[in-house]
Amino acid sequence: MANMSLIKNPMPSQDPNVRNKNFDEVALGYTREQAMDEAQRCLNCKNRACMQGCPVMVHIPEFIAEVAKGNFEEAYQIISNTSALPAVCGRVCPQENQCEKYCVRGKKGDPVGIGRLERFVADWHNSHTCDVPPRPAPNGHKVAVVGSGPAGLTCAGDLARKGYDVTVFEALHLAGGVLVYGIPEFRLPKAIVQKEVDGLKEMGVTIATDTVIGGTITIDDLMAEHRFEAVFIGSGAGLPMFMKIPGVNYRGVYSANEFLTRINLMKAYREDSDTPIQHPKKVAVVGGGNVAMDAARCAKRLGAEVYIVYRRGMEELPARHEEVEHAEEEGVIFKTLCNPVEIFADENDDVNKIRCIKMELGEPDASGRRRPMEIAGSEFDLDVDCVIMALGTSPNPLIKDTTEGLVINNHGGIVVNEDGLTSREKVYAGGDAVTGAATVILAMGAGKTAAKAIDEQLMGK
Repeated sequence: MANMSLIKNPMPSQDPNVRNKNFDEVALGYTREQAMDEAQRCLNCKNRACMQGCPVMVHIPEFIAEVAKGNFEEAYQIISNTSALPAVCGRVCPQENQCEKYCVRGKKGDPVGIGRLERFVADWHNSHTCDVPPRPAPNGHKVAVVGSGPAGLTCAGDLARKGYDVTVFEALHLAGGVLVYGIPEFRLPKAIVQKEVDGLKEMGVTIATDTVIGGTITIDDLMAEHRFEAVFIGSGAGLPMFMKIPGVNYRGVYSANEFLTRINLMKAYREDSDTPIQHPKKVAVVGGGNVAMDAARCAKRLGAEVYIVYRRGMEELPARHEEVEHAEEEGVIFKTLCNPVEIFADENDDVNKIRCIKMELGEPDASGRRRPMEIAGSEFDLDVDCVIMALGTSPNPLIKDTTEGLVINNHGGIVVNEDGLTSREKVYAGGDAVTGAATVILAMGAGKTAAKAIDEQLMGK
């Protein structure tokens, strides 16, 4: 029987005043009963509007119908037919701007909690199933994947299922890309990412860590000397941006990329960690996206008083509403409609203050958002001992600088066609290396598109 409640089942979570002192996962997940009840809110529409918002085309109504009947493993198999990382996507995808945006139930009330159901199904599978799927028969073709983030893992998984000999090259010592160095443990436990990586290994994918493509080995080397027939570049966007204001070189000024890498990958918050990181008392995080929320919430867990400094208002924050809400609940202070103009330090070059100027919103700019404008004479100071710049990232130039004939756009992204093919024959690319910093699911969609094109080219389809 359909559940016609206008409100989706709430997500159980840790108390804000408890979770802001630990790195355990905030959201606790649905119970079996909550999942089945939420699944019964789905109307199983014939036109499947929700699917048009999914970059990897998960068969959403079909998997939800199985959840409603209590067939959780069947639901997982439906999801995994098109998605390589269901436990990840269920946690970090912006469903409110994708599948749930088109849900018919959202016209009069809350949309169905598609992401919450995907997470439940993936977690149920991971805790109840130990079967190792049989390895596909080899097809005799060899493909290299550069980068083990969501684009690379998806491309590798799709090709491995077709029998390709796939090697994934990762610059860091752990596979997972942004999933392990960028997204905090309290949003995405690293054991989940490792399980997805282990699943690829069981299918025969080779993971080569501590290997910098463009440094120790070039793309040309992979194809000429190592006999890879095609290469997919999913190296992400790891080059951080800084404001061009005085004081950005003082001690205590981090890029969000470095700060989060030390916290997430190197576990710098642990007392036994070998990775040094400042344990600040007062922190200003500059920016308003999801990365800014992650950095602010990590700093809060280190015991700091934390400010988000953002030049537009609360309504214009680009971060997910859920992440903003969690940050507010945990005690992060939002200083909106203000912008940094200078960072100050003491005689030892340690940060001790950031000067900001108040802003007001004018007419919309080229992006369609109202342009922030400075209010003359409105400067004020925040006493802080740490500043984290969360202003976005761009693709690392190493691969483009070491690969002949690779066309790059004005933003440093690799230029590709609709199939992910670059200007180089049999060299494909996707994800943040092409678009700049974007979402996990969009990167996965790009990896899936490229895998299909690689298969068609190498098999002569």
